[in-house]
Amino acid sequence: MTMSDKKTKQQRRRRGMTLIEIMVVITILGLIMAAVGVAVIPKLDEAKQDTARLDIANIHNALKLYYTKKGKYPDTGTGLKSLVDTQNLEKVPTDPWGNEYVYMNEGGKPVLMSYGADGTQGGEGPDADISSRDTAKK
Repeated sequence: MTMSDKKTKQQRRRRGMTLIEIMVVITILGLIMAAVGVAVIPKLDEAKQDTARLDIANIHNALKLYYTKKGKYPDTGTGLKSLVDTQNLEKVPTDPWGNEYVYMNEGGKPVLMSYGADGTQGGEGPDADISSRDTAKK
């Protein structure tokens, strides 16, 4: 090997990565991102459900304060809008999926619900309903 051949090889090494090397790195990064995505997305759904449960508990506490001030819980028709007026809230609270919480006054007992990710009653997994009846048991 001559001196010029050695210089040529050294120059190639200094120039950077080849197209194949770049493609291999991008493929590896894509595989890593896919693996992380598979692990993280279900946790995101669980986190939203936990947030809804905490929100329901906090709204329930605000309803107890309302009861202390007014001597009764809001009726189903007025719903959580009454909390906006009495608790200085800016707007009716929404669940982590952007839907308003459902409020019902069942015989003097407040019930709060979120219909989950799909926003409709019923469902399983991330679409499952979350109710103050369920959170009170836990």
